[in-house]
Amino acid sequence: MTAQVPYQNAANQNTLNHYAVPRRFLVTLKLGEMPEKIPSMVACRHFGVHPANRLDGGPFDRILRHHGGSTRICRLHNSRTKAAQRPGVIGARRFDEAEQLSGVARVLLIQTQNDVHARQLMEAVAQIPIVEKVQADRICIAPFYSEPVFERTPETDASNSITETDEAQAWQSRLLTQLPQALGFEPGDPSVVVGLADTGIMANHRALTANIRRGFDTVDLKPSMVGDLQLVGDNRSFDELPFDEVGHGTGCAGILQASGGLLPPGGAGRCGLTPVRVLGAGLSAQKRIGIGALSNIDAGMKRLIDLNVKVVNMSFGTAKSSLSQFSPLPHEEVVKYALSRDVILVAASGNSGIEEAYYPAAHEGVIAVGAVDNHANPCAFSTRGNHVDLCAPGKKVWTTGMNGYQQVTGTSFAAPFVAGVCALMAAHAARRALPLNASIAADILRQSARPFASANVEGYGSGVVDALAALQLLSQTLDSHHYLDGQNSMLDQSNLEMTG
Repeated sequence: MTAQVPYQNAANQNTLNHYAVPRRFLVTLKLGEMPEKIPSMVACRHFGVHPANRLDGGPFDRILRHHGGSTRICRLHNSRTKAAQRPGVIGARRFDEAEQLSGVARVLLIQTQNDVHARQLMEAVAQIPIVEKVQADRICIAPFYSEPVFERTPETDASNSITETDEAQAWQSRLLTQLPQALGFEPGDPSVVVGLADTGIMANHRALTANIRRGFDTVDLKPSMVGDLQLVGDNRSFDELPFDEVGHGTGCAGILQASGGLLPPGGAGRCGLTPVRVLGAGLSAQKRIGIGALSNIDAGMKRLIDLNVKVVNMSFGTAKSSLSQFSPLPHEEVVKYALSRDVILVAASGNSGIEEAYYPAAHEGVIAVGAVDNHANPCAFSTRGNHVDLCAPGKKVWTTGMNGYQQVTGTSFAAPFVAGVCALMAAHAARRALPLNASIAADILRQSARPFASANVEGYGSGVVDALAALQLLSQTLDSHHYLDGQNSMLDQSNLEMTG
């Protein structure tokens, strides 16, 4: 099995890619096959509920015992509501229709007692009639950056600040997307919240706004799970402190929620931001990297959605080419669940520089974002494909860092530009008491995008995100009598003309 691969140059994808949590697997049961008695992972880890040691008393349990000895079984996700499914059954919860149909209610986290041959166990489990799919709980190792990070910190600059030249360069990416004009058109609304699934944030950073909510942490790793890597800082058990020990999440947060001092204001305006730390910190070649299990990421995503965020930024991914032929696509259930709740998902396309699919970006319904430079030219490292919707600035972008400011490059940092625009669009629609789903948001972003500055742009999407044009097109669309009649197939370009 392969690990979930970071957004880095293809040449740097080495043996770090091939970790999975030992003896731990994710199994999705078919609809209607989940026993009520199985408790959730949160109930087991935080409330003293014992995991189940059997599932069906039949072939499922016999196969697990044969390959791995005794087992501990729990649901990966909590239900959206707190109502008990059946009184007296500890940990059993009432999952609603969206949770059942998307599959999040049917995902089991299984830990075997003995070391197992993962492929043999998964092939055997996959043959059981009640099983929809099975996969290893892969470790995600995420350096994220396509170029080395340049930082201004107290160690590199006594002022711990950015220069006038830096500040001018910082504004280039924001002006390219017409962000200042967009914030004048729609300042955002605190009731519209962006979820940031990443390495956490430095919440007390002086350049971040007060719109950032407390957030939480779903990283749960032990040294024995990560091979030769060295874990750094807090990597044990879920908690409510999404403290960033890598810097990537803080960089994304600055693009969304900078306060507008030395850095330009964040693209999400007055909208809220809830950070979730789904990737902890590890050391590889003396460099800090993000690291987390697939189950950590999906658990964090599910909780974000249940907290009623409207937009989720996902600057991580797995190359389809890194999966074996029969491996399930990662994050499938949680993506379906988000879309069923009308949550807008935005993901970085990848930094491989070739045409390929990364997930979650390539999942249907997810807005996939590539990278351009500050002159609207596509970046050579940006992953291409028919699934890519559009691009945003992702080369030498100034943003917040761990101890000051950093200049970053990668599609990881293009995605937050688009997530911010989606938040402004959601706020504008809410101001009119009208809904906005992912399909409408994607249509508007594609149709309002500005052209690339160069030719040979196949696979990079419809153009470069234009925040003001997107809001103007949305405003016209909200005025259209077609809006509520056809939310999934509207935006007839012949009937709507852009202004501005």
